[in-house]
Amino acid sequence: MSRQRYILMSFDVEEFDMPLEYNQNLSIEEQMEIGFKGLQSTMAIINGADTACTFFTTANFASWYPDSIRQISRKHEIASHTFFHSRYKTEDLLQSRLELEDITNQPVYGLRMPRLKKVPMADVIAAGYSYDSSVNPTWIPGRYNDLHLPRTIYTDQNMLRVPASVSSRLRIPLFWLAFKNMPYSAFKNLAIKALNKDGYLCLYFHPWEFTDIWEFEVPGYAKRWSGEKMQQRLYRLIKDLKSEGDFTTMWDMLSTTRSLQPRQLIQPAVESLKISRKAPLAE
Repeated sequence: MSRQRYILMSFDVEEFDMPLEYNQNLSIEEQMEIGFKGLQSTMAIINGADTACTFFTTANFASWYPDSIRQISRKHEIASHTFFHSRYKTEDLLQSRLELEDITNQPVYGLRMPRLKKVPMADVIAAGYSYDSSVNPTWIPGRYNDLHLPRTIYTDQNMLRVPASVSSRLRIPLFWLAFKNMPYSAFKNLAIKALNKDGYLCLYFHPWEFTDIWEFEVPGYAKRWSGEKMQQRLYRLIKDLKSEGDFTTMWDMLSTTRSLQPRQLIQPAVESLKISRKAPLAE
């Protein structure tokens, strides 16, 4: 009997702040608007394909669009992307988890740091997380140099870590930039090989990739295939991968394969950090 194969598709739900890295001014309202438009497009694809995914969400974004995040949490996993995408302090680990739990009324188990920032695992454990997915075990000039780290799920200082998938030999990264810039067939073939070898496939994207961002001053390799073309590309990938494995959330896979236990949600006795704001649903 063949073993079960898990497809872990995740999205980093965040403020669209990339233009700030390239000296283009963008108000927080504009950052949120682009992020939300992308989320609406993303959910149309995900719901149309009937897949279960994990959404690593900044508490800041969730506070602007609480109804949408709450709606998504009914079918998918909401995990933490800390509080803000552009700045960080250690207490954001706990505060973001509590805020997301307050919005969704569900436990938050997972963490992915913005830009995969390195933080002490002791801080992550102290903030109450069960797993971390802030590792891309490859080398990308100017971004990551983590060839020394394990390629598959491992434990680091008692914290379970779920790296983004890379190819087995050359560690070619199978993340959002590769999906945009590699020939589709090459990416799909490498993804299936990783899935077959490891028993799971961990992919991540950003909702803002699925709306039009051509007007912004960001590198061409980051906005290639944005908007409708990127939507079609993702839908095609989901369709092709469905015959290779089962789409599931990170927590569902880890709780099944690693025997992790769910925890009781304890409502925090703190003032809500949410920004009170009405917004349409990203359905």
